[in-house]
Amino acid sequence: MDRAFLTRFAWLSVGAALLTITLKATAYLFTGSVGLLSDALESIVNLVAALLVLAMLTVAARPPDPDHAYGYSKAEYFSSAVEGTLLLVAAAGIAVAAVQRFISPRPLERLGIGLLISFVASVGNLVVALVLLRAGKKHNSISLVADGSHLLTDVWTSAGVLVGVGAVGLTGWQRLDPIVAFIVAGNIVRTGVRIVRRSAAGLMDRMLPVEEQRVLQSTLDRYASEGVQCHALRTRQAAARRFVSLHVLVPGDWTVHRGHRLLERLEADIRGVLPNCTVTTHLESLDDPASWEDMTLDRTPPHPEDPA
Repeated sequence: MDRAFLTRFAWLSVGAALLTITLKATAYLFTGSVGLLSDALESIVNLVAALLVLAMLTVAARPPDPDHAYGYSKAEYFSSAVEGTLLLVAAAGIAVAAVQRFISPRPLERLGIGLLISFVASVGNLVVALVLLRAGKKHNSISLVADGSHLLTDVWTSAGVLVGVGAVGLTGWQRLDPIVAFIVAGNIVRTGVRIVRRSAAGLMDRMLPVEEQRVLQSTLDRYASEGVQCHALRTRQAAARRFVSLHVLVPGDWTVHRGHRLLERLEADIRGVLPNCTVTTHLESLDDPASWEDMTLDRTPPHPEDPA
C-alpha cells in the first residue's frame, strides 16, 4: 500500500505550526506573559516536529529494496521519538523561564487582545489535531498519532494558559503567571514521556496489542478441528506493517501439497483479520519429536537421529 499520501497531513501540521507560532508570539509581545511565551515555545517544537514527521513519512513510504527487504516503515518511530524528546527540551526551557519570572514578577499588559489571539490559535490547533489523530489511527501511522497527540496537548496547554493569564488580570497576582507556566511544563513532560515510550516499544519489536493477539489466536484455534496445531507464535509491528510468524504442525502422513494448501489458507485467514500483515509459516510434522524442540527464537541443534 502506497502511503506517500500521508505526507499531506504532515504539510497541514507544518502550516498550522507556522500560523500558531505567529499568533502566539504576537500574543506574548502584547502581554509579556511568560505563560503565553511557554505556549509559543511549544509551538516552535510543533514546527520542528511537523517537519520531521514530513521527512520520516516520506522515507517510510519508500518501497522495499534489496538493502531493506522489510521496507522503511520503522522510520516513523524515529520521528515520534525525536518529537517526544523535543517536548522534554521545551518543558525544560519553559521551567527555566518560569523560575526567572517567579523570582522577578512583572505586570502583564493588554491581556484582552493577547488572550483573544491565543484563543484563535488554539482553535486552529484543535481542528488540526483531530484531523491528524483520525488519519493516524485509520492508517496506523505512529508519526501522525504522535503529532496529533502533541497538538492536542498544546490545545489543553493553551486552555490552561488562557485561564491562568486571565486569572492574573482579575486578581492582580503576578506570580500566578509563572505558576501556570510550571503546570504547562509538567503537562508537556507527561506527553513527551508517553510518546517516547511508545516509540521505544515499536523499535524494540513489541508484540501486537492484546486485542489483536486474541483475534489472531481465535483464527488459529479454528484449525484444531482439522488435526492442526500451532506453536512458536511471534508477532511484532513496524508502524502500519504487522509481522506474524509461527510453526504449523500437521500429521506426518500429509503430502507436501496438502500441507502447502493448508498454509496458504491459514495465512490468508490471518491477513483477513489483521490488515497489512506479513505472515511467515513453517510446516512441521506432529509425529517428529524435533518439532516440539524447535520453539525458541534460536533454533535448537538438529535432532540426534537426524543425518549429519
